[in-house]
Amino acid sequence: MKIATFSHNGRTRIGAIEGNRIQVLAWQDNMRSLLRRGITPSYSYERVPLAEATLKAPLIPGKIIAIGRNYAEHAAELGNEAPKAPIIFAKFPSSVIGPGEAITWRSSITTQVDWEAELAVVIGKRAKDVSEADALSYVYGYCVGNDVSARDLQLRVDSQWTRGKSLDTFCPLGPYIVTADEIADVQNLGVKTTVNGEVMQDSNTKHMIFKVAYLISYCSQMFTLEPGDVIMTGTPSGVGMGQTPPRYLADGEVVTVSVEGIGEVSNPCKVISEEKQD
Repeated sequence: MKIATFSHNGRTRIGAIEGNRIQVLAWQDNMRSLLRRGITPSYSYERVPLAEATLKAPLIPGKIIAIGRNYAEHAAELGNEAPKAPIIFAKFPSSVIGPGEAITWRSSITTQVDWEAELAVVIGKRAKDVSEADALSYVYGYCVGNDVSARDLQLRVDSQWTRGKSLDTFCPLGPYIVTADEIADVQNLGVKTTVNGEVMQDSNTKHMIFKVAYLISYCSQMFTLEPGDVIMTGTPSGVGMGQTPPRYLADGEVVTVSVEGIGEVSNPCKVISEEKQD
């Protein structure tokens, strides 16, 4: 099932995408609230043509737990060794945007904005100290994420990752949540990025160093995972910083990230110059 958050006639709703229509959920307009209350979705008789709806970010997570260098080739392209344990950092929920919304940044703050296509895992029930064997049973579903990163802030100005990963608009999510039962093998999904149609990343989740089940179990040993939390599982090789010479996003470009069986999220890029700020 594809569960979307969408706007239609000035109202934000939740519904299941069925072909070219959205079957609207009754009395629900907040995905995280629905997950936290453990409510089984009930559907109204209302159907909205998909063409008339605007898809939004499927949810605003309670917390976003992100994993760094989870593909060996990505670690190598940036001159790093493959990690022996998951590298964990956080992105602020305020960085989340949906399909079609602009990724924006001030030229006075960063000039090295990079893309990172990722499988995003949506937690469906409270998880604390769960085993790897049971971990996937705590997943509600999956969506596509773009861990947009200001490399200059991340690696040179701040020398830590929080600000460079969490600027407003730096976490596109979408296009909807595909429920876990629809994904036969989460460790065999293609992951791709294009910029203006040019392929930059093209890999598969089978190349993850730490698999999804392990990441859920590992994280749950240290943080309680709540319904509506999201784990960003890392990006494969092909990021802009890893190219020769490095290639960063520019004003007017469109970056599209996709995960096989889940969908794609496209976002235009907009640089806010100092002159426009004045």
